[in-house]
Amino acid sequence: MNTEHERAAAREAVVVGGGLAGTAAALALADAGLRVTLLEGRPRLGGLAFSFQRGDLTVDNGQHVHLRCCTAYRWLLDRVDCAALAPVQDRLDVPVLDAGRGRLGRLRRNALPVPFHLGPSLARYPHLSLAEKAAVGRAALALGRLDPADPALDRQDFGGWLRRHGQSPRAVAALWDLVGVATLNAVADDASLALAAKVFRTGLLSAPGAADIGWARVPLGELHHTRTLTSLDKAGVRTVLRARVRGVTQDHGGGARWRVETGGETLTADTVVLAVPPAETHGLLPEGALDEPEKLTRIGTAPIINIHVLYDRKVVRRPFFTALDGPVQWVFDRTEASGLGRGQYLALSQSTAQAEIDTPVADLRARYLPELERLLPAARTARVEDFFVTRERTATFEPSPGVGSLRPGPATRLPGLHLAGAWTATGWPATMEGAVRSGLTAASDALGALGRPRPAPVFEEAA
Repeated sequence: MNTEHERAAAREAVVVGGGLAGTAAALALADAGLRVTLLEGRPRLGGLAFSFQRGDLTVDNGQHVHLRCCTAYRWLLDRVDCAALAPVQDRLDVPVLDAGRGRLGRLRRNALPVPFHLGPSLARYPHLSLAEKAAVGRAALALGRLDPADPALDRQDFGGWLRRHGQSPRAVAALWDLVGVATLNAVADDASLALAAKVFRTGLLSAPGAADIGWARVPLGELHHTRTLTSLDKAGVRTVLRARVRGVTQDHGGGARWRVETGGETLTADTVVLAVPPAETHGLLPEGALDEPEKLTRIGTAPIINIHVLYDRKVVRRPFFTALDGPVQWVFDRTEASGLGRGQYLALSQSTAQAEIDTPVADLRARYLPELERLLPAARTARVEDFFVTRERTATFEPSPGVGSLRPGPATRLPGLHLAGAWTATGWPATMEGAVRSGLTAASDALGALGRPRPAPVFEEAA
């Protein structure tokens, strides 16, 4: 007699898209006993979190971080056996440089319960006045009382809410946008209040250690392609790279319910997970899959650029810092991770890059090198060995007010067809955490629709 596992293994699944959402879905489905094929159009896995070679240097296309509260992404790291390669700080500690005023501040937490864990740090924060600090505390408490799932919040902008709660332009720049721009890829005036509330409630107001920062100490490709591909192979997933999907249709004539067409083969499956961007999803959706499929075309995108600078010597001791009073946002030391043998390699992560996405490299060099010298005195006497820029025009979905009404959930109206991606209705902004959550949720729904046990949740919703 066949065991339940053997009967489940007879079911076949196709996952379209090898980013974090797709690989998470594929692993979850394979772990449940399904035969899974993962199709990715690029020659690598990882979506927009990848690495490439520039001579002997291994370059991440962009600096990506996660937080301790990103439990789904941390599950994925553990599942592909590389959690130790992307550790989290023992305690939140963010150096904040204000070059214009010549002052260094730090956003740090202690071991006290929420909200007292940030109190001493805020009290000593030199970039705000005493009155501004008091107003920040009151706004934080009011933010903690909001429900990010309330549709009314999605229709409001975060900047207007901050002004109504007494936040000065300086407080917005030195605190709220300091965090919000990096996590939302939008300034407060352009961001949905619902998404902002999600970020600040979960990261800063849910648990003392929720906002502790983690980042990869190795190239992203090691995590999201090499280690992930090995884990997919071990799980029995058939991974096909350079496989551009041309069509997804219902198969009414056979035992399997779906047909997936690529340039080289036709696959049949009992369930399909589409884990590709909204425009691509819209092009692949069969008729009747969503009530209003045109909503997908209204989900905007927002760019990020990364500026890469190689110096002939060490110019900063900190692993990362963020800056005020200038164009520089977040700066990370990527020397060891990149394989650079001498000198120092800094990566500047620049969100909300609409104004600079098409700026020539020479102009960016003329703007940012003097800024780094203003922030880092040691850079004034260092020689620049290399300067280059990576650009992601569609780095994230645009988190503007009203976007929540455009984001579909994992289920479609067609049995066996499910959606995943950071842009789906995860409640999170476009983060690695949101992407993994979407993949796991789509896989769970697919298993439930097949009558299979859903896996135990690997992430928790913060209060």
